Amino acid sequence: MNFQENIKFAIVGATGIVGLEFLKILEKENVLSNKIIVAASKNSVGSKLKYKNDFLIVEDLEEVDFSNCKIGLFSPGAKVSEIYAPIAEKQGCFVIDNTSFFRTHEDVPLIVPEINLEELKNAKRKIIANPNCSTIQLVMVLKPIQDICKIKRVFVSTYQSVSGAGKDALGELNDENTNSEKNVIFPQKIKKNVIPKIDTFLSSGETKEEWKMFVETRKILNSDIVVSSTCVRVPVEVGHSEAVFFELEHDVPIKEIHEAIRKFPGVYIEDLDSNEFKTPREIAGTDEVFVSRLRKDENTKCCYQMWIVADNVRKGAALNAVQIAKGLVSYGIV
Repeated sequence: MNFQENIKFAIVGATGIVGLEFLKILEKENVLSNKIIVAASKNSVGSKLKYKNDFLIVEDLEEVDFSNCKIGLFSPGAKVSEIYAPIAEKQGCFVIDNTSFFRTHEDVPLIVPEINLEELKNAKRKIIANPNCSTIQLVMVLKPIQDICKIKRVFVSTYQSVSGAGKDALGELNDENTNSEKNVIFPQKIKKNVIPKIDTFLSSGETKEEWKMFVETRKILNSDIVVSSTCVRVPVEVGHSEAVFFELEHDVPIKEIHEAIRKFPGVYIEDLDSNEFKTPREIAGTDEVFVSRLRKDENTKCCYQMWIVADNVRKGAALNAVQIAKGLVSYGIV
C-alpha cells in the first residue's frame, strides 16, 4: 500500500542516520517531495538532502508548523522529542517517535506492526512510540513462539552496532588514527574492541538498554515474561546480533518452534538441518529479521537457543516507524 497523496510528512532529526533512512523508505514508497518537510537543529538549517531527483532543504525545528503535516517521523533524541512531539501532537500531527522518551508511558502505544498494530485503534494520544532496536528484533521472534507455548524466561546477549549510537559513533569507529585516545561517544575506544555498556548504568548495576529490553518486551507482548540481558557495543557499522536462550512452560518439538517462526511475517529462518547463519555484514540494508542456529538445549529441560540478526537502522528503527504510519492510514486514523 502506497501512501495517499494527501498525506504530508514531517521528518524530525532528518540529518541523522535514521532520518536519512526515513527518506530512503519514503522514496521507495513514492511519496512526492512536496509532501515532505525535513527539520533538524539550527546547525543543519539550510542544508540540502537528496530525495529522488530533487533536494529537500532542512528547516529549523523551532519554526516548523506541524498543523500542515499528517504524520511526523521523529528521531531527534529523547530530549528534543520530549519538547517537540507534544507540540506536534497539539497541532494535530500524529507523531511516531523513535526515541526512548515515550516508550514506557502508559497512554502511548509501543508498536511493532506485525505484533500489535491494532492497538493504534484504541490509542488515547497522537503519539506512538517506536521500540528500541534490539527489542524489535527480539520480540519479532518471541511472538510466534509465545503463540504456541508460554515463554517463562529469556536470556539474551546483544552485539549491537555503532550506528545505533548515531553518526558521531560511526566516526569514532572509522577513525583511521588508531593511536588516537579520542573517544567522545563511547566510554572506551570502540575500534578493535567491545564495550559491555550501552546507555547509562542504573542503581541495580544493569544498563538502561538492558532495562529497556525487559520493560519494552513485556509491554509489546502483553506478557509477564522475564528478560535478562547483557547489551554489548561491538565494532560493526550496521546490524545488531543477539544470542538468545529461552525457557518454555513445557517441552515443544523443535520442528514446531521452527515452523511457527517460519510462518511469521517479516522473519526469515534457516532450515533446521542447515548450518547456515546470517551475520551483520550480509543483512545490512534488508528489512527482515533473520534467525539461525535454533536448537534444543540438551542440558536443560524446556530450554532452547537461537541466533537473531537484523538491520537496526531499518527494521530496528526507520522501517518499523513507516510501517506504523501505514497502519494509521490503513485504519483510516489519518
